[in-house]
Amino acid sequence: MDRKNFLKNYEQFQLGELVTESTHPDTLGLAELAQTDLLLAIDKLKKTDLKALEVFLTHAEKLISLRNSVQECLTKGGRIFIGGCGATGRLALLLESLWRKQVRTDQVMAFMAGGDVALVHSLEGFEDFPQHGARHLKELGFTPQDLFIGVTEGGETPYVIGATEAAAAISGNPTYFLFCNPQDQLKKKVERAKRVIENMRISKIDLTVGPMALSGSTRMQASTVLQLAVGFALFAEPPVSPQEFIEGFIQSYQEIPAESLEPLIRKEWEIYQQKEYVMYMPRSMALTVFTDTTERSPTFSLPPFESSLPEEANSLSYVLLPEANDVLQAWQVLLGRLPRPLNWKEIGYHTTEAYLESFDFSKHALEQREGRLLGGRQYLFEITERESILHLTLGGIEVDLQWSDPSLLVRNTLLKMLLNIHSTLLMGLMGRYESNIMTWVRPSNAKLVDRAARYSQKLLSERGVHISYLDIVNKIFDLKQVPGGRPFKERGLVGMVCDHFMKHKERDSR
Repeated sequence: MDRKNFLKNYEQFQLGELVTESTHPDTLGLAELAQTDLLLAIDKLKKTDLKALEVFLTHAEKLISLRNSVQECLTKGGRIFIGGCGATGRLALLLESLWRKQVRTDQVMAFMAGGDVALVHSLEGFEDFPQHGARHLKELGFTPQDLFIGVTEGGETPYVIGATEAAAAISGNPTYFLFCNPQDQLKKKVERAKRVIENMRISKIDLTVGPMALSGSTRMQASTVLQLAVGFALFAEPPVSPQEFIEGFIQSYQEIPAESLEPLIRKEWEIYQQKEYVMYMPRSMALTVFTDTTERSPTFSLPPFESSLPEEANSLSYVLLPEANDVLQAWQVLLGRLPRPLNWKEIGYHTTEAYLESFDFSKHALEQREGRLLGGRQYLFEITERESILHLTLGGIEVDLQWSDPSLLVRNTLLKMLLNIHSTLLMGLMGRYESNIMTWVRPSNAKLVDRAARYSQKLLSERGVHISYLDIVNKIFDLKQVPGGRPFKERGLVGMVCDHFMKHKERDSR
């Protein structure tokens, strides 16, 4: 969204009052703790996860109607469509891939804002347009016999709302809308969310579990409970109750010694400090690994996975699928099906099949990156399963974590949570946030522009400098226009904004 359109509608994107955007009191000082006591920082994040899961348990009864509707639709031969954006889009694609691997039918169809390529490379601004979500759903062939589940951490994402409203107008089955903020709060603050909540043809499931461990980073606790909620509806058959399912998951997570991640976090940080690179090599749970590594880019202003286009910057990490012989086979290994690019050429090249196929994660990726990195060393980060053991190895460090649950859903969600801890504290070591505030967030859509503006305003206020929200927003758009995104590479957007206004204050005081 450009400056003019944002300023015209900015009140609909001022989301600081929402629970998912608020600051978690238990993780204040997380960045500093990562640098001084990494083990304690790991413990804090795991406890924050467990607290969210305990709250999720109080919502368990809400999942019964969802499961019943899903199973009834499947029994009648209908399909389940799951749509999301960003983290929720990636969890949707994961659930489809698990379904294809476990059930081996095409009755589950998942999509995310921007199409499949957005799994590995976020497309700027796509989620801001509800009409794109509606169009995407219809182009996939959604029918009155199908059921749609819209998944949005905040409950306000325009793309998901557009798809949800379109599904409710088409389908003879219930349409579901899952989110992690209180309904009353959303109705009061966000007109588009109010419209969905008051639509009697849409079944709402509020799974509010509190603030995120890293302020606004809904890739963490919110997307975890949403993944479990939709996964339960798809895979957990009676007599397993939602309470039993969630309690079993909590126990599985409690049993994993997350502190074992400490040497791996530190090793990856050391590699980047030496200006070297990491090549993740997941042997079975590739999509979960892609999700975490992709989401580091917009959250912490890291270069995203590069395509074969020579002008793109090199990412710190990449992913290798050694069982894939070529580009297309790598996408099939990743998704469990052929990729589905949007091919909306009038919107942009990034939606096309050609752009999707410019990302090569096949067995050739290691060699091709060597050519791009001009001799820069790459370390393999292997993630493999050996029966009931999750084996992690990087740079001579080996960690074995035991898990007892055989479920693909549970194992992928446990790995997701462990990687969230790993990457969040890795970024803390790299100075990519302050306390528990995302000071390096990339303002790639309207919600992230608002988030960057609020965080800047908060930090400036703490330093005795009071600047209006709109003045900060205008400065953000000024910085966004700098060629090559230079400010984000050097300092981080929020830091640049704060520096600008602090300098103005110093000049005014002379």
